[in-house]
Amino acid sequence: MSNIISSLGGGSGIDTTSLVSQLTQIERAPKEQRLDVRQEKLEAEISAYGTLKSALSDFQGVLAPLGNSDTFNARSVAFPETGVITPNSLAAGAQTGSYQIEVMSVAKAQSLVMGNSADPKSPLGATGELSIQFGEWSYSGNDPDQFQVNDARAALNVTVDASDSLQTLADKINKSDSGVQASVMNVDGQYQLMLSAPSGGSNAMQITASDGATGLEGFEYNQAAAIAGTGALQTQAASDAVLEINGLEVRRDTNTIDDVIEGFDFTINKPSNGEVVNFSVDADKAVAEQSIRDFVEAYNSFLTTAKNLTGYSKDEDNNTVRGDLATDGTAKALISQLRGMVGAEVNGVESGFTALTNLGIRTELDGSLSINEKEFSSAMSDNFDLVGDLFAQKASSSNSFVDVGMGTRIGNTVPGSYQVEITQDPAKGSLAGGSVGTLFDNPLDTSGGGYTFKISVDGTVSNEIALSGIYTDAESMRSDLQSLINGDEKLKAVNARVDVGFDADTGQFTFTSREYGAGSKVSLSEQSAAMDDVGLGAGSTLTATAGRDVQGTIDGVAAFGAGNVLLPELGSDAYGLNLSIRPGAAAEGEFTIGFSRGMGGQLTNLIDQFLARDGAIATREENIDKQLDKVSTDREDLDRRMEQYETRISAQFLAMERIISSLNTTGNSLDGILDRLPFTAQK
Repeated sequence: MSNIISSLGGGSGIDTTSLVSQLTQIERAPKEQRLDVRQEKLEAEISAYGTLKSALSDFQGVLAPLGNSDTFNARSVAFPETGVITPNSLAAGAQTGSYQIEVMSVAKAQSLVMGNSADPKSPLGATGELSIQFGEWSYSGNDPDQFQVNDARAALNVTVDASDSLQTLADKINKSDSGVQASVMNVDGQYQLMLSAPSGGSNAMQITASDGATGLEGFEYNQAAAIAGTGALQTQAASDAVLEINGLEVRRDTNTIDDVIEGFDFTINKPSNGEVVNFSVDADKAVAEQSIRDFVEAYNSFLTTAKNLTGYSKDEDNNTVRGDLATDGTAKALISQLRGMVGAEVNGVESGFTALTNLGIRTELDGSLSINEKEFSSAMSDNFDLVGDLFAQKASSSNSFVDVGMGTRIGNTVPGSYQVEITQDPAKGSLAGGSVGTLFDNPLDTSGGGYTFKISVDGTVSNEIALSGIYTDAESMRSDLQSLINGDEKLKAVNARVDVGFDADTGQFTFTSREYGAGSKVSLSEQSAAMDDVGLGAGSTLTATAGRDVQGTIDGVAAFGAGNVLLPELGSDAYGLNLSIRPGAAAEGEFTIGFSRGMGGQLTNLIDQFLARDGAIATREENIDKQLDKVSTDREDLDRRMEQYETRISAQFLAMERIISSLNTTGNSLDGILDRLPFTAQK
């Protein structure tokens, strides 16, 4: 090509190189202009979709509090300055009211010191097992006397090896997650182990060494150790916090209290000595009101952005400007769908406030929202619960034995009402022992050993469990059995637990798994002969009852039951909801459950669909990207065609130059030819 170009103009004297370039540019210009216009339009659409996505995300952020029921259950507390009580947190939905609290005493944790060693890391040489049970002590003077086991707390069993030191023993206890804190203290040159139980009068410790243990006598804290004058020393007794709330005495085992005034968590610091702390918890409607006003403002802002993108607007010079998505059907359809949802009734809300217009929010001619202050104020003051139902996500049940929850697939659940029937209540596996008759007419002493067994709970078999107390009644043995079983390491590892009961009418101990379902079952094995005394031996009449999974239908279709949880059929409209069933639900017959996303959840779900990876916007952007790729391909094709065109016309001009050069050569050779011809003379 360069050889051709360098040859141009050589004969004619015309600047044919420039002429070829200009002709090529003239040929390229209209085609390239069409590609430039096309590319500019597509790039503007991509940018406009970015603006649209940003506007949707901003609007969705404002929707988040509206879809949360906590917004409509907000509370405020007027609490005085005081060193007696420290407020920690106030939850949405906290019980409203006025309260007066007087602190009589604070909760204390039992502390024990035990063991003596010159070196905290030297082996103690002790072996065996320490069983730590939790409960309430009565005292004879300063010595422990009677112990009532707290069956709500599992026992802690600590295996002691000959190589263990005070420090390794403390480490074992601290790793147990039992609530007991262990530390090694230096007291006058001697190291001792200090144990601190969880606070509260019913969380004191009874520590007993296993049969055959050696070197552990000084670590025991029980009646026998007190009588023998050996064992641990109590440095602080356990006690409950005692306070009066509106004149009612309340006792708790901790100084951080979260279950007296529902939703209000506070800590008592010291007795108030006659000082009464007065405060009130009130509903805070201002949070919800501001969220609704923010929603209206954010929607109008989004609508303005959307109109500028898909319609026509005026610039600063009052010129009409067409939006970059004015001809984009996808963008217009998305905005129309969102506007339609804002103006329509909320799916799943059957009565009360079903649309924004019910609380005074109107749609103007231009599509924007406005608030009728009089109607809005009336709705907020007189029908606040209905306002919450309109905006917030909610699941409900007409059966008091059924709770409706929302799972991870709730985004696909169709709002509405569903008919449910429980055909089989869930049940827990259980075991009933034989009657103990008049066994407890006299105290039963098991401290000599021989009362051992293993228990299987939901398929997991425990270690050997041994009774070692003196039981004056069935209740003391019942609580001890529950504490020992639930403290077993094998059962704790799989979270297998039982509730031990005693039926006074039949004289039977019962063991009930805490899990529902077909896999829930309880059985005893390897019982010693003495266990027949309490109706739990191999020779006793033991009655086992297997657990059951819940069964039922949702809208006439069989649902999946697992334990006490009933799940709708996979892919059904109700899928995403989960029903927690309590025994007694079947007796209620057919009932209704309902689900509504509320306006907040409904709009959030719609925008999620718009912005999803496979959503309408992503699909449209992908299509625009493909068109941009086509523009790039067309440019490459144009470059190739123009190169061919330039080559072709350059060759044509070269041929012309050669002809002209040939003619010039011929003309030069003819100069003076007449003078050289014979018989001619020059005048």
